[in-house]
Amino acid sequence: MKLTIITATMMLLFSTNLFAQESLTLSLNDCIKQATEKNINVSKSVLEQEKSRYKTEEARSALLPKVDISGTFQDNTQLSTTMLPGEILGQSGTLIPVEMGTQFNTSAGISANQVLYNQTALTGLKLSKQSEYVATLGVEKAKEEIAKEVAKLYFLAQTSAEQIVLVEDNIKQTERMTDIVKQQVDYGIARRVDYDRIMVTLQNLQTQLDNNQALHEQQINMMKYMLEIPIYQNIELTDSVGIDLVSMLPSGDIDFSNHIDIQLLEAQKEVATLNQKVVKAGYLPTLSFYAQYGFQGMRDNFGDYFNSSPQNEWYTNSHFGLKLSIPVFDGFNKRSRSSQARIEMDRSQLTLNNTLELFTVNYRNAMNNYYNNKTTVERQRNNIDLAQKVLNA
Repeated sequence: MKLTIITATMMLLFSTNLFAQESLTLSLNDCIKQATEKNINVSKSVLEQEKSRYKTEEARSALLPKVDISGTFQDNTQLSTTMLPGEILGQSGTLIPVEMGTQFNTSAGISANQVLYNQTALTGLKLSKQSEYVATLGVEKAKEEIAKEVAKLYFLAQTSAEQIVLVEDNIKQTERMTDIVKQQVDYGIARRVDYDRIMVTLQNLQTQLDNNQALHEQQINMMKYMLEIPIYQNIELTDSVGIDLVSMLPSGDIDFSNHIDIQLLEAQKEVATLNQKVVKAGYLPTLSFYAQYGFQGMRDNFGDYFNSSPQNEWYTNSHFGLKLSIPVFDGFNKRSRSSQARIEMDRSQLTLNNTLELFTVNYRNAMNNYYNNKTTVERQRNNIDLAQKVLNA
């Protein structure tokens, strides 16, 4: 039995270690897809979108019928007294106190209410739908942001991997030079200081290699975190950092209307506009329909509720009608709220205009930097080709 347990434990450890050693190959598209599905920021945005959808349902409920069922039971331990004129009992000029009513009163009924016209509720529903749209854009923005961060980290990790390869090649070349200089020193052709200098270069290259390896490992770990991959899982990035460079600088006349940030600001501006309309709708009258049906039982003895005697009588009542409410004066409450909403709308417009200008400037600067970097890369490629020719000569 003991041997069986030990064998099972060893098999489990072996399978776990085997799983940890298996590499998960990921392209850039794979990483972006997995991040947009599992990243916590995207998940939070999706939850906010779901919450806004229920907010819309809540706003719509203000326009739907309301039905209530209610009932009461009252024990009048002491009946109220009413003063009756004495003429009723032949005692002119006097008031006679009389206890009226029954000890037990019971009532139950059902009531319904339907809004016929309420502009505040109608505009509020539009506002909730617009807020839901803003939440939907928020999900798209979260996905776009995480896709950008994943792509940036992906190519940084691949760049670090390329740098590791380059440094390792430099170390190999330097080690060859070290052996050559060592032999020259031994034969008296070179000085000891030349050998020491090249050893310093070799140590610096080794330090650079260690730093690049540590950086690459950190980038891979961060990639695992962003993709919700277990830290012990090995991953392999398949896409190369080599991409074609843009041959011509694009035009500066760019339409940013489809940019997610601009769409968000436009939607938020519309929310501010609808907020002001909701406040202004409060000046309009509201009209609703109501109806009620109920019954009432009045007993002096509680036991009469449970028999078929003439005293066990139930009295019904019903009514329906229309209710019109016209706001007259609210102490300037709506005026103050409308002014606040107007200021918020103006602020949204200013933010939108400023963002458009900033995007234009950033785009031009980014393209200028790209063009300069492109020129630098082309020169470096020429230098590499020339250095390779010198090395092979």
